[in-house]
Amino acid sequence: MRELKRLRTRANRTQEEVVQELSALARRLHAEGRLSKAPTFTLRQYSKWENAEPPPWPHPDSRAVLAAYWKCPVEELGFRPPTDGDRGGPLVLTPVPMISQASPGPLLVAAGSSPLTDEAPPPWLAETTTSANRAGEWRISPEEVELLSGAADDNYAIDQQFGANRLWRPTRAHLLWTHHMIDRGIYDDALGQRLHALAGKLTTSLGWFCYDAGLQTQARQYFSEALNAANYTSDDVLASRTLSNMARQAVDLNKGREAVRFAKLGQRHAELWNAPSRVTALLAIREAQGHARVGDVFNCEAAIKRAWQEWEHGDHELDPDWAHFLNLAELTCLEGMCRLDLGQVARAQDLLARSEALQDVAHSRNRGMCLGRLSVAAVQNGDVDHGLAAATQALRLVESGMSSTRTTAQLTIVHDGLIPHRRARGVGDLLEQIRTHVA
Repeated sequence: MRELKRLRTRANRTQEEVVQELSALARRLHAEGRLSKAPTFTLRQYSKWENAEPPPWPHPDSRAVLAAYWKCPVEELGFRPPTDGDRGGPLVLTPVPMISQASPGPLLVAAGSSPLTDEAPPPWLAETTTSANRAGEWRISPEEVELLSGAADDNYAIDQQFGANRLWRPTRAHLLWTHHMIDRGIYDDALGQRLHALAGKLTTSLGWFCYDAGLQTQARQYFSEALNAANYTSDDVLASRTLSNMARQAVDLNKGREAVRFAKLGQRHAELWNAPSRVTALLAIREAQGHARVGDVFNCEAAIKRAWQEWEHGDHELDPDWAHFLNLAELTCLEGMCRLDLGQVARAQDLLARSEALQDVAHSRNRGMCLGRLSVAAVQNGDVDHGLAAATQALRLVESGMSSTRTTAQLTIVHDGLIPHRRARGVGDLLEQIRTHVA
């Protein structure tokens, strides 16, 4: 049974009911400005989608509504985009959107998650405070948008050096203000596109900052909305970035298969904007990390090889800011993490030690993560002295002001790995220091 039909049957819906609810959702999304026009759904059309082989590829607006209704990409519903030979122009793959919880049907309610502050809705659902009769008085200037965009870039640089525990709150405030500008301000089409692009940029950054701060549920919520924004604005660059972030988070959540799926979907989006080699290298190593987490040595090795081949093409003027972190040190570290997950501890220790020596101060958070994993690899490899040294350096970074829950969580893993060696020289003191910082 095709997935589209299986979901409808499980929801105890008739085709007629689904068509009516899809039409209602389309009108609402159009009224909210999320669709250029409200697509029409018919019983005959829906029946073909369930039964034809292959099913007709829906119009972009119809794909967006279907993805919002069923809360999954249309590719998972059994649809397949036509090949380039069948259709001209770029193909826009449909990510999972987050939609308003005021939806009329039970299938349209997004999965609940804890708010970032008490009873605070996410920024794209928050009510703006400017009254309607004043909206016409507020003309948005390009300088305001540029200022917020620069602030987003600054926060990303701070994250690379110090971690994101103290970044998600100001970024959430920036996102709230951006949505306020979108909802209440006056601007032309060109500036409107910049505002929506900024909202997407802030949303995926906020997802990453929540992830680094250990707020995993909120991170997934923001990543989902960033994909929603990418879909409605046909922004494949934003989709590639967000899917890369989601793949990394999925590995940490021990969802290796999901990480592979996200990375591959990101690669398909990257093809649509002819992404430079640094981006394709990043998505390939994200795929490798997913394979490594589930112990798939063959596919992991193949993905690692592709990542290095792409990375060795060198810098490109089109490299986006969010991919600049993938330098020699970082790619070496990510391969080392793959080797550690595969149980290749000696090889992992060698790679992670090389990476740590190459890390620079601008990426000290990543250095802290690398040191933590180096300590784990060294201890598992029977090299307690080097494991102790790496853990000590990681702890010093935390003491110097690094604010990353991911890094402190890594220290917890180091702590547990060192317990069997607590009688070794210096280990007991380090364990006590770690407990002081991660308690």
